[in-house]
Amino acid sequence: MSFDIDAILRVPEVDMEHERVPVLIVGGGYAGLSAAALLAWREVPVMLVEKHASTSIQPKAFGVGPRAVEMLRPAHGIEQELSKIWQGIGDNMRMAIASSLTDPNPRMIIEDESETFAFLADATPAVRIGAPQAEVERVLRAKAEEFGADLRFSTELVSLEQDADGVTAVIRSDGVDSTVRADYVVAADGYRSPLRSRLGIPTSGKGELGQMCSIMFDADLTDLVREREVTLWYLQNEVFTGVFITGTGVGAHVVGVNYSPGQGADDFTPERCVELVRLAVGVPDLDVRILDTTTFAMAHVLADRYREGRVFLAGDAAHTMPPTGGQGGSTALQDGCDLAWRLWLVTTGQAGPDFLDSYDAERRPIGALTADSQLANLGVRMPPAMRTDYPEPLEDPMEVILGYRYHSAAILAEPGDDGAITENPRVPTGRPGSRAPHLVLDWDGQRISTIDLFGSGFVLMAKQPAGQPWLEAGRVVRDRLGIQLTRLLLDDELKDVDGRWQDRYGVSGGGAVLVRPDGYVAWRSSGPDPDPASTLERVLRRLLNR
Repeated sequence: MSFDIDAILRVPEVDMEHERVPVLIVGGGYAGLSAAALLAWREVPVMLVEKHASTSIQPKAFGVGPRAVEMLRPAHGIEQELSKIWQGIGDNMRMAIASSLTDPNPRMIIEDESETFAFLADATPAVRIGAPQAEVERVLRAKAEEFGADLRFSTELVSLEQDADGVTAVIRSDGVDSTVRADYVVAADGYRSPLRSRLGIPTSGKGELGQMCSIMFDADLTDLVREREVTLWYLQNEVFTGVFITGTGVGAHVVGVNYSPGQGADDFTPERCVELVRLAVGVPDLDVRILDTTTFAMAHVLADRYREGRVFLAGDAAHTMPPTGGQGGSTALQDGCDLAWRLWLVTTGQAGPDFLDSYDAERRPIGALTADSQLANLGVRMPPAMRTDYPEPLEDPMEVILGYRYHSAAILAEPGDDGAITENPRVPTGRPGSRAPHLVLDWDGQRISTIDLFGSGFVLMAKQPAGQPWLEAGRVVRDRLGIQLTRLLLDDELKDVDGRWQDRYGVSGGGAVLVRPDGYVAWRSSGPDPDPASTLERVLRRLLNR
């Protein structure tokens, strides 16, 4: 036997000019921070660059929807930290249209949401988070850094070039340029998205719908807020139209004022802001302290594609929507979480590169549906002059929040599937492309939800005793493909407390269900299979593009 001593002693060539990272994220808002936190939690090295010095101090979006919480909760501690800043909206979040907070005859849009909240309690174990975006971003940043993400604020993207093997980005911090080499890039750089423009991705939608100045202020509204018990006001008076959020969780309140194209940020002097706040409250001599102001465009803009090579759009870069309905922030969070598990599968070799095409196929229709729903709400809640051919509001908003469905190569649809992109979440079907239904299980005396089982990798579920062959098949296929797959046998260690698993998931005792890391049903077998290992391997190879 001979040895090549030169090969043994040879030092590998290292490119010292570039920092290298599997995923580079551009933008430190909801989409960027959630992607960074979930990637770092999955031990994927990730770098995030954000041109601003820190996360937002403005409340911006208010509240995190249940689906976004479900996707964040697997990363240890995020849901718990968010629940600490829960603002106690309660089971009766009310909305009204009025001239001011002291209007004697407000028109109630939402009078009583107790029925909705009762449904949510039966549909998901995720807690309701009534917190402003500034506080949520603070939590996400802290958790992302705790998990090991490299977050660089006061850092901007200068240039980006793609080739067959990756992406080369030049970033600038304190006037110094450096180069980063990444496998993939997440463009979460906001509504005007310079990256989207550089990539030449066209957009559609209604475009800009108006400008708004957000005035964050401190004032004692305790008695007034308690008396009226309205969380969100849409204001319409002789001076301005806008919104009023009573209580943001940061010791402040926010008034959003719509203004004309001829005006700008300079028109909102501290004195003018005080006048507007007093008018919004309806108390002419109210003691007001202005904390911060920011201006932004209210828009309905949809990217025509979410992927360009190795770059993926997320958040406002992918879909900008009016704030009426409160789903913009939650949708951005879901984008970031969704990209994180897909990029994890690909960068760890569990899925082929083309698996990432499923992101556009699945998330873009939902982004458009949600944006259109918000636009429809705007048409109802703002003056008629602002409406031109707007869609009608959805009969059941919960279909967008918890009932949306996916269709892509990463879902194995069943024969006869109607292709609908929503279903009634109150009557879940468990069919491929739908969110895996919530059920209460008993795990060694501890009550958990089926939702608690998802997030780390794929989950294969079957029921004892007829489902036992599926578990053995799962072990064989997991080892053969080198994927993260958890095998669970109900009524073994896990008890189906209410005996509803077969009904809700649409399988018999000998069937099986395969759930993706995002908690969506990828495939199911309604009954036993003569060769479960071959079937499961074929299914997973097709889903993972291998």
